[in-house]
Amino acid sequence: MSFPSRLFLLFLCGFALPASAIERVEIQIGKIEHPGAEVEKISGALDMNGRWHAQATLKRGDAAQLGKEFALPFTFTKGALRGQAEFSGEQLALNQVRGEFFIKDVAFNDETGLHAGEKIAAHVQAVATRENGQWHWSCKLSDTGGEVFWQPLYLAKMDVAFDGRGVYAPTLLSVEQGVLTIGGVGSAQGSLALALPENSIKNLDVTAQRLDMAGVYSVLLKPFFEKTMLANLEMEGQADASVRMKDGAFTAFRVALRDFDVADKNGAFAFYKVNADVPWSLDQATQAGLRYAGGELLKMNLGAAEISAALNGYALTASRVQLPVLDGTLTLTDISAAFVQQKWHWHLGATLTPVSMSDFSHAVGWPTMDGKLAAGIPMVTYTNGTMTMDGAMGISIFDGSITLDNLALQDPLGIAPRMRGDIIMRNLDLDLLTHTFSFGAITGRLDGDVKNMVLSRWKPVQFDASFRSAPGKYPRKISQRAVENISALGGAGASAALQRSFLRFFKQFNYSAIGLSCKLRQGNCVMQGVEPTSGGYVIVKGSGIPAITVLGYNQKVSWSELLSRIQGVIESNAAPVIK
Repeated sequence: MSFPSRLFLLFLCGFALPASAIERVEIQIGKIEHPGAEVEKISGALDMNGRWHAQATLKRGDAAQLGKEFALPFTFTKGALRGQAEFSGEQLALNQVRGEFFIKDVAFNDETGLHAGEKIAAHVQAVATRENGQWHWSCKLSDTGGEVFWQPLYLAKMDVAFDGRGVYAPTLLSVEQGVLTIGGVGSAQGSLALALPENSIKNLDVTAQRLDMAGVYSVLLKPFFEKTMLANLEMEGQADASVRMKDGAFTAFRVALRDFDVADKNGAFAFYKVNADVPWSLDQATQAGLRYAGGELLKMNLGAAEISAALNGYALTASRVQLPVLDGTLTLTDISAAFVQQKWHWHLGATLTPVSMSDFSHAVGWPTMDGKLAAGIPMVTYTNGTMTMDGAMGISIFDGSITLDNLALQDPLGIAPRMRGDIIMRNLDLDLLTHTFSFGAITGRLDGDVKNMVLSRWKPVQFDASFRSAPGKYPRKISQRAVENISALGGAGASAALQRSFLRFFKQFNYSAIGLSCKLRQGNCVMQGVEPTSGGYVIVKGSGIPAITVLGYNQKVSWSELLSRIQGVIESNAAPVIK
């Protein structure tokens, strides 16, 4: 039997006496012991009109034992409580409860393992008064500590404070006015109404100012981004935010960033000195604006830019956005995005004005290249988690062209993105290409195709690649160094057949065709060349005097082995067999 119930029984004794015999009944009890609690300094008073008042001190409370008496969704495993409480009412009705409690070293968990806490401490002050069948309450939570995991949030140090008031009824729990403060994050104030027992949001109106974005990310946002490309960020700066909800749906929000910096620790992107104002309303159109002082995208420098967009419900549109990249400009056009049936759908077009290949190759960690890089994308579409390109993207490089076609990217923000597409290379200048990659010298032109390409987590798992001499009349020369490197790609069984009598006099040789192909399936590469031979294939076919022929004999090579050969070429440790 609960403590108030015991007091009620004692007070009922007073009701059995004639009213004229008493004006006030007072009782005092030394203490009450319970397996989970020790209550002392118990006192109560009952007047002739049936009004009563009682108070007691909780000297010792065991959270593990007391928790067994309540139907809770989790189990208290340990913890101590102490404090005092006052009760008042009339007849058998409890009308007010007032208490102050200190909680120390509390631990809890549940069967799913999704909710747990350790070493929790708190100071709680609360008052609840019944009026017209509802309980009007106020509560102050302070001096908190400990660790709490509430999937997916984890508070390593529960530095949380709350001060608010509201109403409780069988069908409603409301916070009419409250302030929540999280250490290292900031404070938010507002109101909340929950429909009971389903705990659905009827109304929510919250405003926060001067939030520390470093704390917002580490405490609140990062747990929700663990399986995305946003899982390893650094943030600095401040933000103001407000949110409104009705019947479980967002009706308005506003986010304002001030001198905000964000950087991906993996080097994918960074934006500095971001200032933005993004107001949104479900019922009316708004205008959003954002500007930043600079940044990086895949280690390419981004210049200052300013962006504006129209928001209308769950749709966003912008006619044109210009973003400085290196010494060129990326222009996005016909931008349109919409959130439909809980999924994002968007499309845009893009063009990149000529960018210095020297700057670009340095930024992405490639060998220094000469010339300019330009690209155009007619339309990119994202829907149902897949990004596709309508039309081909063209790139001008090495005095030739590279075309990316049939591109499709699944789950681009996930931890396992998957990309499909084809790459078509035409008329690349081999002299520029081989000098760029320190491969030796080859004069001529190269065509290439990489069809049926599939990348998983940005690593190839399937493709049909073929590289060959482009058709046409042009000088076809290959240096001895290039012969060595091509032979190394052919593996230990590769050989270079030179006309012996001329070997000592020439450093470059004539060829009529160069070709090498790889069909990658299940981690293995099936290789071919210009034409088959007995037990192998021709990689370089000689012509004239001095002529050279390079043969390959390993027709099936593991992809990892082929990568190691390429790495060996890069490290200049190729050692071919020359006949």
